[in-house]
Amino acid sequence: MDTLTPRKTIGLALSGGAARGAAHLGVLRVLEREKIPIDVVAGVSAGSIAGALYCAGVPLDDMVRALDEFRWRHVASLTWPLRGLLSFQKLENYVIKWIGDAWFSELKKPFAVGTTDLLTGRAVIFTTGRVAPLVRASCSIPGLVVPLKYGEYWLCDGGVSGNLPTQAARALGADIVIGVDLMKPHVRKNFGVPGIGMTALEILVRSSGGGVENADVVIAPALDNKTYSRFSRYKELMALGEQAAEVMLPRLRAEIETLPLPARASPHDNDARV
Repeated sequence: MDTLTPRKTIGLALSGGAARGAAHLGVLRVLEREKIPIDVVAGVSAGSIAGALYCAGVPLDDMVRALDEFRWRHVASLTWPLRGLLSFQKLENYVIKWIGDAWFSELKKPFAVGTTDLLTGRAVIFTTGRVAPLVRASCSIPGLVVPLKYGEYWLCDGGVSGNLPTQAARALGADIVIGVDLMKPHVRKNFGVPGIGMTALEILVRSSGGGVENADVVIAPALDNKTYSRFSRYKELMALGEQAAEVMLPRLRAEIETLPLPARASPHDNDARV
């Protein structure tokens, strides 16, 4: 694709999914291989980690290396159980290790992180400020991980209020939004009551915020019965992300090759440190 020709602005919305976030890297690998340009990115929870590294310009091979050494002990630590059982301070430090203590305005691509304010129950989208603390907040599962006190907010996992941040990608200027959905529900018939509860939880999280319905193209890897917690399975999850992206390539190209639009200014032009 000739990137000098005026065209539609392409956004990528990366959903939450804990260890399943490895599938995002498989999708990115296909998009890079097929030279499909991504102009803006929005991420929630696991998607915010992948999005932060990608928008900071970390090469995909290095992102895979980061995932290879990603384990719970590297990102979580036990804490006094007042507001959570775990602290994700280590996760914040882990992000800083890979991208530095970067501000959104210093990233190579416009990026948005989706969080939830526990005090109001509303989604709060961030495009300014320091990246790493807000990625930490976006991953902080309420009731398990301590929320982040951030100004007037108590921030927790963005998946509570909007697990696929398609609207955030559009707010960054995307005309076409590719949603990568890692929470497609799966009925666990052989797991009894816990299986039914897990399926219901997947439905609730996937439906939060209406992001799936607002995507132009949805890439949903076949993650039925795949792990949410075992980061060591990242190669399998990446492969499933690649397969899902390859299936959707004809649909994606059809969207991209419709009428081009004039180029416009980057959303970063008016960005400021706050």
